[in-house]
Amino acid sequence: MIAAWAALVDDSPASRATGAELVARWAEPHRRYHTLAHLRGVLDAIGPLAELAADPVAVRLAAWFHDAVYQGRPGWDEERSAQLAQARLPRCGVPARRVAETARLVRLTATHDPAAGDHDGAVLCDADLAVLAGPGYAAYTVAVREEYRHVPEELFRAGRAEVLRRLLAVPRLYRTPIAHERWETRARENMTAELDRLTHPPAA
Repeated sequence: MIAAWAALVDDSPASRATGAELVARWAEPHRRYHTLAHLRGVLDAIGPLAELAADPVAVRLAAWFHDAVYQGRPGWDEERSAQLAQARLPRCGVPARRVAETARLVRLTATHDPAAGDHDGAVLCDADLAVLAGPGYAAYTVAVREEYRHVPEELFRAGRAEVLRRLLAVPRLYRTPIAHERWETRARENMTAELDRLTHPPAA
């Protein structure tokens, strides 16, 4: 993981310290889904989409920061993660314009709704949502539930079902043509099946 980080920033004590800090954040013990495995998955998913980005380095930097702060507070987590990027990246030799783009992309992951023509946003959001189409979808849903283990079952089911309905309602889940072709159908099948399980639980 550190090698992937080092490829994006200057080789300096500040950059190495920031990379170590990020790895430590992603490895925090309260995390179940938003872990180093998720970060690795997003970076891997960016790979086939990177050629579509205007600034693939900013996209990868945003992947590193997008859940660097994670307390299970939607919106707040993304804002704090963006602020962390703005604080750390300048000392890593990242130009101001790229720092700003990285922070913008991190904030975008709160909604996963990039504007038309936002190629960097489309690549990052598609990569972040790639798990919805992956073979590990069942394990993903278990990990998400564990991260919200403090939420009563009935409330969790209602909240999770609302998230799934919102995602299924959009006309196009994946905005890049590559991701749309590869992942759209499978992701919708996975989410539809999960929504059915949440709204029609087996009788006790």
